Amino acid sequence: MTKTLKVEIASPDRQIYSGEAEMLVAPGVQGELGVLPRHTHLMAALQPGEIRLTNGKQVECYAISSGFIEVCPDKVLVLADAAEAAVDISVERAKRALERARKRLQEKQGGEVDFGRARLALMRAINRLKVSEGK
Repeated sequence: MTKTLKVEIASPDRQIYSGEAEMLVAPGVQGELGVLPRHTHLMAALQPGEIRLTNGKQVECYAISSGFIEVCPDKVLVLADAAEAAVDISVERAKRALERARKRLQEKQGGEVDFGRARLALMRAINRLKVSEGK
């Protein structure tokens, strides 16, 4: 019986991860998805959150924005709008993005701000900070 599955995490501009994992956990829009080798076929939408890859006692974390996951019995493909490894996240940059998003949301009374876009920017910044804390 296979003990690992092939995992690929990609964004439009680059491949973020390619390798093996014993388990993957992803933020599905209807709840967290746990994937082990020999999982049944599955496609699901992802929301901003954290992907965790487990190999023994080692856990690697990745911050992702929305996207999709395709699960096959021996392979998982994550296509994210944006993704980065926890170790690559600039905390200062994420904090600045969080402050910009908060200001945009406060300015929404003027009618010039795209509320949905500002809300997503806020969610992404919060997620990046949360994932970076688990480095």
